[in-house]
Amino acid sequence: MSAPLTVDNVSKTFARGGLLSRRRVAAVSDVSFTVGANGPEIFTIIGESGSGKTTLARMILGLHRPSAGRITLDGTDLATIRGSAARHAFMAKVQPIFQNPFEAFNPLKRLDHYLFLTARRFAGASSTAEEERLTDAALRQVGLSLAEAKGRFPHELSGGQLQRIAIARALISRPKLIVADEPVSMVDASLRMAIVNQFKALRDELGISIIYITHDLATAYYISDRLIIMQKGHVVEAGDARTVLAAPQHPYSRQLREAVLLPETLAVPSTPTLSSTP
Repeated sequence: MSAPLTVDNVSKTFARGGLLSRRRVAAVSDVSFTVGANGPEIFTIIGESGSGKTTLARMILGLHRPSAGRITLDGTDLATIRGSAARHAFMAKVQPIFQNPFEAFNPLKRLDHYLFLTARRFAGASSTAEEERLTDAALRQVGLSLAEAKGRFPHELSGGQLQRIAIARALISRPKLIVADEPVSMVDASLRMAIVNQFKALRDELGISIIYITHDLATAYYISDRLIIMQKGHVVEAGDARTVLAAPQHPYSRQLREAVLLPETLAVPSTPTLSSTP
């Protein structure tokens, strides 16, 4: 079951410049929303480069602390999570998937090293057999298996396969929330729909909420339940995904909408089950 996440009037500022010309730059300004309060959902944060969406993602992952406001998961303020034990407990609930799967893994280490390490640290595996069981189960949920990944280095797999392994790695701890930051921007267009379909299956079959961060309105239109659109750190529009994208009200949202072909004119494949994804 997904865990409710609340972002409450959150802002983040950074210091820029040297000692004599130091200034404060607002990356995120007074943002509020909830995710998963009414059950698992795909909540999308849309924005171009510099909109603040990645800074917001890093705050949700506990990698940055808000300058103002607070973020809570299951009622726990993320700012109160201190120490390795508390951090591990948090990461078991909230897992990231990053933009470039080739940067998510050290090219000199085998992929099973990362998968087994996740099983030990975040899923409580206490033996090699348990590590392999948990890893294989997660890989099968994205259409792969341990036999296909074991002993392999990142360069031996395609970008699409590697991103599915990144998703499987996130699934090992059975998280309640996944934060996916531009997860399809580095894969071929032919693979994007397969990956976003997997996100829908994670929501529907495993009850996981997903924060999907993207500048791609086409995939956002297809998979999102609700969304916010960000510009220069501010939320300029929010609501039901298809309602907002079909008839945006803010000038910036309309500009984004007019720049792309949304999928009401495209043929999109039906959503597969996790186990049947190619």
